[in-house]
Amino acid sequence: MPTMDKRTFLKVLAMGAAGTAAGAMPWLMQSAYAKASMPDGYYNHPIKGQARILHTTDLHGQLLPVYFREPNVNLGVGEAFGRPPHIVGKKLLEKMNLPLDGPEAYAYTYLDFFEAAKKYGKTGGYSHMKTLLDSLRKDAGGRDNTITIDGGDLWQGSGTNVWTRGVDMVEASNILGIDVMVGHWEFTYEEAEVLSNVALFKGDFIGQNVRVKDDSLMSDEYAELVEKNDGRGLFDEDEGFAFQPYVMKKMNGKRVAVVGQAFPRTANANPPEFFPDWSFGLREGDMANLVKKIRTEEKPDAVIMLSHNGMDVDVKMGENIPGIDAVFGGHTHDGMPQPVEVKNKEGGRCLVTNAGSNGKFIGVMDIDVKDGGKLDMNYKMFPVISDWLPADKEMEAYITQMRSKKYDDKIVEARNPDHKFNKDRVGKTYDEILTEKLAIADRTLYRRGNFMGTWDQVLCNALRHEYKADISMSAGVRWGTSTLKGDWITMEDVMTQCAMTYAETYVMDMKGSAMLDTLEGVADNLFDPDPYLQSGGDMVRVGGLDYTIDPSKSLGKRITDVKLDNGEALDPEKTYKVSGWATVNRTPDGRVMWDVVRDYILAVKGKDDVLTLPKMNRPKLVGVSDNPGIADYEGDVG
Repeated sequence: MPTMDKRTFLKVLAMGAAGTAAGAMPWLMQSAYAKASMPDGYYNHPIKGQARILHTTDLHGQLLPVYFREPNVNLGVGEAFGRPPHIVGKKLLEKMNLPLDGPEAYAYTYLDFFEAAKKYGKTGGYSHMKTLLDSLRKDAGGRDNTITIDGGDLWQGSGTNVWTRGVDMVEASNILGIDVMVGHWEFTYEEAEVLSNVALFKGDFIGQNVRVKDDSLMSDEYAELVEKNDGRGLFDEDEGFAFQPYVMKKMNGKRVAVVGQAFPRTANANPPEFFPDWSFGLREGDMANLVKKIRTEEKPDAVIMLSHNGMDVDVKMGENIPGIDAVFGGHTHDGMPQPVEVKNKEGGRCLVTNAGSNGKFIGVMDIDVKDGGKLDMNYKMFPVISDWLPADKEMEAYITQMRSKKYDDKIVEARNPDHKFNKDRVGKTYDEILTEKLAIADRTLYRRGNFMGTWDQVLCNALRHEYKADISMSAGVRWGTSTLKGDWITMEDVMTQCAMTYAETYVMDMKGSAMLDTLEGVADNLFDPDPYLQSGGDMVRVGGLDYTIDPSKSLGKRITDVKLDNGEALDPEKTYKVSGWATVNRTPDGRVMWDVVRDYILAVKGKDDVLTLPKMNRPKLVGVSDNPGIADYEGDVG
């Protein structure tokens, strides 16, 4: 750490004397850390072969550079025990033969995150990704030798996503040059909005496992919707495909089939009211038949699956389905420095990858087709260190122009006319709304991990504050960026945690037995040994409640010793006041979550503008002490 000179020291003292020391904290901390320089040739990557596949996934609407802390808890169970991505911290770096210090340690782990973040800065950002992608395309001999694919969760996760209904990301992705994508949160806009966005997207939106329901195939209303969008929404009436199941791409004379796999549990994880005419599912048998048909009839040089299954599900599908050379995965936000290699039922090789989230990584796979059709695949993933990449001017201009638009409550709130929205933002630009400073973080706020993160605690506290609830619940979703200790929490930070199309809050009466059943059910979704029965998320976050969990147990036996913050044991027969948000089953009538969180932060922050967290509701973990998927856990481990 550099030494602070006398002039700087006196300046800090003067600011403190004026009563603004807390406000100076972000500046002070920034000045105390020297920025790292980019190693020579860090992003140079000459092609090894004839064709290059560039992979992004789970951007969650983050057009600007962000901080994102990787998990210190990512437990693997069953066959996934100890298999990447279920290795964290130093053990992951050792497994991947990466140095314990440097940009890779910062990118792939939580280790010394605050210090590393100050040293290397933010990651991602579409302007910086565009610069890197263009460089990687040039290194491959030009764009004609490459395709850029995206694994979904692209159109959701920011304030501008919600306010433009995803159009901001569609237009930005066209500038970025995405050629093929699949979906998950893309389906949480209205069907008409989804199809309009697919029409605006210049690439191919694919998914073999998204089907039009039988009743909808006969519906005049759905037929009109499809016709209005130039046929999008019904790619094949005989097979019922809503979208192209696959697309054939030609690069430098080589033909690569890209087969699409949307998130199979969309109808369970998200409100079906958004997509009443579509059904989802794993459809492993259909995928196997499709791959076999492509291999037989089209004889491509390679077949890849672009997936939003989640890493463990992708590994199992790669094992079960012959003919897939590589899986480019998403959904579980796993930054994988190297692919997992599996053998399918016929002994063939399949590489399974996952490219993290929030624009933090770009995966690169070069395909080299040898004589006789033998395929070599060379993979490397690049962390997108924003300060090391100049911003692309075209993308930068687009983002600036888009964020200068004025908020229009008539458009934004048309779906929720009876809900109470913050009218103060009407007439302001998106940028003015999102850059509002709310409070200073007393610690680094993050979300990613199997159990309660510090940002999750803020959300749970806000729900309890809003409804004077005994307990609060927030879904264990994996999107949401990080805020560094001493930095201002902005409205943009809040929106990265809360921005969705069904963010309404609620309060309800719930018996203790029902709460216990909820905890057990979510734990089973996370820790069932069969990845096909997992949801791909993390454990539900609960505020005002502590418990012990043993992930190795079976359904109904994982959760014990449940206690409220006041020390009382959860009574199965007692009724509690429970608050929450983002329910799948119905639309509540409470205020939207981002307004609840904003108002909570403003209400409880101290006179020095610092937001403190008096208590963390982290569960006690037992039976995991030998699991390489946990390190430096801030709670109890048995």
